[in-house]
Parts: sequence; C-alpha cells; structure tokens
Amino acid sequence: MYSRHYIRRRFRSVRVLKCGMPQLDYRPVVIYLNHASWWDPLVCLLLAREFLADRHSFAPIDAKMLPRYRFLRHLGFFPVESNTHRGALTFLRTSHAIIASSGNALWLTPQARFVDVRERPLHLQDGLGILAASRPDVAFVPLAIEYSFWTEPQPEVLVSFGRKLIPATSAAKSGAEWTEIFSKRLEETQDMLAKHSVRRQGADWTTLARGKEGIHPGYDAWRWLRAAIRAEKFSRRHQA
Repeated sequence: MYSRHYIRRRFRSVRVLKCGMPQLDYRPVVIYLNHASWWDPLVCLLLAREFLADRHSFAPIDAKMLPRYRFLRHLGFFPVESNTHRGALTFLRTSHAIIASSGNALWLTPQARFVDVRERPLHLQDGLGILAASRPDVAFVPLAIEYSFWTEPQPEVLVSFGRKLIPATSAAKSGAEWTEIFSKRLEETQDMLAKHSVRRQGADWTTLARGKEGIHPGYDAWRWLRAAIRAEKFSRRHQA
C-alpha cells in the first residue's frame, strides 16, 4: 500500500495507543480528528486499511488542493469549496449521502487548518455538530494524532481513538451543542495521547508500521564494523 510505504520511509513508526483502540459496531461512523500536519490524510488511509477494511472511507478536501494531489480522488476524497455557502451545502449533502450506509466511514478534520496539538480550547467547525443533530443514529469517534521525536532520528506517528458518541442515545441537542461536546471529547483524547507520548513506553502501544532504523548508512556501516571487531551485538537504533 502506497501510504504505508511512504510513511515508513519518513517515520520511525506508527503507533496506536492500546487503551485507545477504536470501538466500532455496525453503524455508519464519522471519525473526526485534530489537524496536526500535512501527513494526516496518509495516516488516516493507513488506519482505515487497518481498522475499517470492510468499509469504504471518504473525506472532504479543499477543492483548490485536489488538483495538486489528483491521486486522492481515487482514494475517497471529495472536493469542497472552503469558506463559501455553496461549499458548506456541498459538504452536508455529500456527507449525508455517505453516512446513509453502514458500509461507509467519513473522516473529518473539523479544525479546517493546521493546528498545534497543544492549542486549547479546540475550535471545531459547525458542520460536525449539524451532522450529529440531523443523523443521531451515526457513531462519532474522536481521533488524536501527533508527531513526536523520541530517541531515534526519525519522528514517531502516535494516534489514539477516543470514546465514541451516538447522539441518539442522548437527549436531543442543537448542532452548536453537539459541536461543543465533540470538541471536549477530542480534547480528552488528545490529552490522553500526550500523557502516554511523554511516557515513551513501548508497552503502551501497538505498532502498525515500522520505518528504517539507523542514523546514517555510512555511520551505521562503521558502527557495524566496530561491533564485529569487538564481537559485540550490533543494533542500528540510537538507543538499543
């Protein structure tokens, strides 16, 4: 898979928090995430193949950006005009059609811009809450993503799913109220992810993909030769 290969070339690993595995059922699902970096769509493609392989995944993308990344159209991305009334209507109409089927999943970045993972409070766009108010039978699942350097030269991709919320199981609320609730849920998920990121304990995580180890091919070759001369075990890792 292209996204897995591309990510493995540039990151140390992709890790999912064990206490943050997705809890899904037969319902249509909306997965909404913080927008940490340009890498988010490719990470989500990998997660979709891992955890939602039996569903068709879709996601909106700025209509101005899609011509730059035409391959994304074939991966379930649909164009939406940003900051226009027509774009908002297109988003809602297309999203409703997608989540009408339990065989589909909709992935959203409702911050609509790149945002530092430490920014609080979160501000999500109203479209997420409007979907919840109009489709209360759908499961809404927060997803936290961050990119952190641990002990190796390459960064780690760290992710955690949060507690799902099915609006139909709660009292009816307005779109604005649902958006506020979803913001809090995503904050909780990000805070939990950050807590475990700081711990840097491998046992906390399930590794979905692992990239190349080592510091530099030339330097690693010299380290390997030195270890061979000394009859020592060689590891490419900075911290064995």
